[in-house]
Amino acid sequence: MNFLQSTGFAQIGQNPLCLVMILVSCILLYLAIVKRFEPLLLLPIAFGMLLTNLPGAGMYHAEYFANGVIDWAALGTGHGGLIDYLYLGVKLGIYPCLIFVGVGAMTDFGPLIANPKSLLLGAAAQVGIFLTFIGANLLGFTGPQSASIGIIGGADGPTAIYTTAALAPELLGPIAVAAYSYMALVPVIQPPIMKLLTSKEERRIKMKQLRPVSKTEKILFPIIVTIFVSLMLPSAAPLVGCLMLGNLMRESGAVDRLSKTVQNELMNIVTIFLGISVGATATAANFLNLQTLEILVMGVCAFALGTAGGVLLAKLMNVFAKEKVNPLIGSAGVSAVPMAARVSQVVGQKEDPSNFLLMHAMGPNVAGVIGSAVAAGVLLSLFG
Repeated sequence: MNFLQSTGFAQIGQNPLCLVMILVSCILLYLAIVKRFEPLLLLPIAFGMLLTNLPGAGMYHAEYFANGVIDWAALGTGHGGLIDYLYLGVKLGIYPCLIFVGVGAMTDFGPLIANPKSLLLGAAAQVGIFLTFIGANLLGFTGPQSASIGIIGGADGPTAIYTTAALAPELLGPIAVAAYSYMALVPVIQPPIMKLLTSKEERRIKMKQLRPVSKTEKILFPIIVTIFVSLMLPSAAPLVGCLMLGNLMRESGAVDRLSKTVQNELMNIVTIFLGISVGATATAANFLNLQTLEILVMGVCAFALGTAGGVLLAKLMNVFAKEKVNPLIGSAGVSAVPMAARVSQVVGQKEDPSNFLLMHAMGPNVAGVIGSAVAAGVLLSLFG
């Protein structure tokens, strides 16, 4: 009898909603495996969601992290589950920063250095973050919760997780699912907005080839950005500093072994831990409510507003600039690297097959990575 009562089947009656969450996790697994929606992170997130909702497994205890406080006493007695200990990397902000080291090592900031104006387009695309923050506030979410919802507009999963874990950990599951789902849907969400806001003539604008960028410039860039951003906004230093550390490893040429390690082994290991831990926060109590639906709707609005912000600023720049900018590259400022830049290229070539926008779009694209980290730093300084 003790054995039968200890099975998960016997405990389902205590929380029947766990069956719904298991179904949701299976749907996300289908999207990751079959439809290839950001599978590298959506698959571990979905499986973490599955593990945490198995009755009786005891892998994750939300009460150990209630009200933003870690119950070190309970964890120290050995009563924590496997995911409780893995989740500490999310709660303490370790995993997102380590992923940013890998992202930096895989990023070429050359197009941004060659065309500094693209930094403005990356900044303009962050308008979706702050407009959605205001909208969430008006809907009754608290300041920290609104900031966490707004950061979805940056289309940067690690930044969204880092910000939400610090400000509104109770929303981590829905926000992570929304952030990575919309990143996967970039080719679906962005083109209609880009076409709506631009004319056929604007989409056919050709931009001159970017100038070559010297090795010295590429080495100095991460050092200068780290110093400037960290002095201006200390709360953004962990994300920006790790991003630039990875990039310096890449561009210096002095530590190729370390650069390859953070791009591959470290990145892959941390991605597994991050995904499982974040998925585990999506319990029935946190996920199956009206609030989650509101987050999903506001998330897509944040993404759409960010796309529109970059395109509209590019159009405004053309009013004053002698050398015209193709407004399509402004949409790449939402930071989904390199997918958003590829979308700019595809939409542009549909109008003119001889127009090559990819390298021009990479400037706003990588600027968006910095922009989303800075936006997160602003929100953390206000509510952290």
